[in-house]
Amino acid sequence: MSIEKTLFAAADKMRGSMDAGEYKHIALGLLFLRHVSMSFERLHDQLSKEEYSDPEDPDEYLAESIFWVPEKARWSTLAKQSKDPKIGIMIDDAMRAIEADNESLKGALPKVFGKESIDRTMLTGLIDLFTNLKMEGSKADFDLIGRIYEYCIGEFASSEGKRGGEFYTPKSVVDTLIEMIEPTKGRVYDPCCGTGGFFVQSEKFIDAHSGQRNDIAIYGQERNHTTFGLARMNLAIRGIFGDIRWNSEGTLVKDAFADERFDYVLANPPFNISDWSGELLREDARWKYGAPPVGNANFAWIQHIHHHLSASGIGGVVMANGSMSSMSGGEGDIRRALVEGDAVDAMVALPGQLFYGTQIPACLWIMAKDKSNGIAKEAKLRDRRGEVLFIDARKMGALVPGSRKQKELSEDEITRIATAYHAWRGEPDVGEYEDVPGFCKSADKDEIAKHNFVLTPGRYVGAGAAEEDDEPFEEKFSRLMGELRGQFAEGRRLEKEIEDRLGALG
Repeated sequence: MSIEKTLFAAADKMRGSMDAGEYKHIALGLLFLRHVSMSFERLHDQLSKEEYSDPEDPDEYLAESIFWVPEKARWSTLAKQSKDPKIGIMIDDAMRAIEADNESLKGALPKVFGKESIDRTMLTGLIDLFTNLKMEGSKADFDLIGRIYEYCIGEFASSEGKRGGEFYTPKSVVDTLIEMIEPTKGRVYDPCCGTGGFFVQSEKFIDAHSGQRNDIAIYGQERNHTTFGLARMNLAIRGIFGDIRWNSEGTLVKDAFADERFDYVLANPPFNISDWSGELLREDARWKYGAPPVGNANFAWIQHIHHHLSASGIGGVVMANGSMSSMSGGEGDIRRALVEGDAVDAMVALPGQLFYGTQIPACLWIMAKDKSNGIAKEAKLRDRRGEVLFIDARKMGALVPGSRKQKELSEDEITRIATAYHAWRGEPDVGEYEDVPGFCKSADKDEIAKHNFVLTPGRYVGAGAAEEDDEPFEEKFSRLMGELRGQFAEGRRLEKEIEDRLGALG
């Protein structure tokens, strides 16, 4: 059994006495503790062998960007006491001790292990499970950590319903935006960063393209304090450091980076939020293209993201499909102003069933601060002023193995979407852009105006070419009739089996 399934099987046993979300923090908290302890002990052993090094000097670890772990918080210490009735309290104390000695972790780690509702036997089992988990305390662990993290966050987002879906963006959606935006150098911002998925994938993108992690600086804000802690833990476990901030009012009401501008903005805001204090923000400077309706925050998020782009910045935001066509509350006028102001670079319609906890279909808005010829020439890109690229990916995606509802985009599908966008922008080494019926279309403002500034890609890309069918009609008719007769026969067999079983019960 894989480590992910083992973890969830353990959670399954606890469903009667513990909320799924609470177990998530226990599993991920212990994963964090195990990894930082392994990283610490690895360097500790190395320093112990060096004549002039002190393995108990915190500065030695700071110099290597490794968290200092006090004696009582080390995994080896806790593992020896895993069967102690007070193990939960010991783990909470370990978390507090690590926070006390590492400024960047203050307030980030879960302290829920000592609750009376937490089964000590379950904690002992998880400690044993993680003790036997092969980890090196180095970057080699990150693939395994990432798998467990994504599995836990995704699985529990599904268990927690829509509330979970608000802060978890499926990996294939994150990957699509990352491949389109390509955050390689500069400042990256997520105004509703959730558990930090966009930041993690940005780092992976840079690594995959032989770039330098230090070439990007990370900034984020999150309203949910529990999720804020998960984000900091998620980033810390990978050695990713950024300026992540929390406040209870949320980004739209209290913008932590009001005067900052960013080269890349990536976001998955909660869809269709009505209680966003819109009435109090009617005159906000961010609403360059029109005041968003009080009853829906979608266009507040879109304009917030555009407002925070640098002079040549690119932003990508996940939105509910209604944002592409809604006319209520002046949204149609805002959309028109965005298009006429050259704020919209591309629109991508996504397939359904991608998100945990909600079946609301979604789309991607790609925003540009400036598509002028000057910037285009500087970046050796095509001048796309007056045009918007539409991509219809609704027919893409396949069910996740073992799931009846959840879909994901394949790597090839993500590459196809991203390549179309990069070719349209005129980027080198991706080939010339061409409209593809049923998939992508570059439309100018006049054509968009004919559609009353509705930005649904299906209106522009048209129908794809029909698939060729070489099977002769007579053969197809005979084959289909044979299949139909077989299905009828199977139906009669099942009907008789049901009657027999019901008769036996009588």
